[in-house]
Amino acid sequence: MFMEVKNLRRIECITAILNVSNMESSLDFYINILGFQNAAWGNEYFTSVSRNNTGIYLCANGQGQPGTWIWVGIDGDIFALYEELLSKGIIIKMPPQNFSWAMEMHVFDPDGHVLRFGTDPDESMPFADR
Repeated sequence: MFMEVKNLRRIECITAILNVSNMESSLDFYINILGFQNAAWGNEYFTSVSRNNTGIYLCANGQGQPGTWIWVGIDGDIFALYEELLSKGIIIKMPPQNFSWAMEMHVFDPDGHVLRFGTDPDESMPFADR
């Protein structure tokens, strides 16, 4: 049976917190490779990076767990993104594959967290999950 929490009227947002071993290399990846912006209030221990009104917290050797997976929904050509990230030396865990839920690829960040980039599935191609 579903029970509603009456005093929880609205969830403003949900943001992942990634444990990073080197804030400088993480910021280089998220800002210079993926085009995020660093929060004005951030420091070498904790900050937020954001793009298009969504973000990720980065915590140096503190909060979060190694190996976190994050879904990053995109609007764009995932194959072009794949080629661009390859050309920048980014480690790709899984190249773009067409699933029934999304056209998706997996990318490692500097700390081994997995970013699952995904966009709408291509209905004209076979699905890897079928």
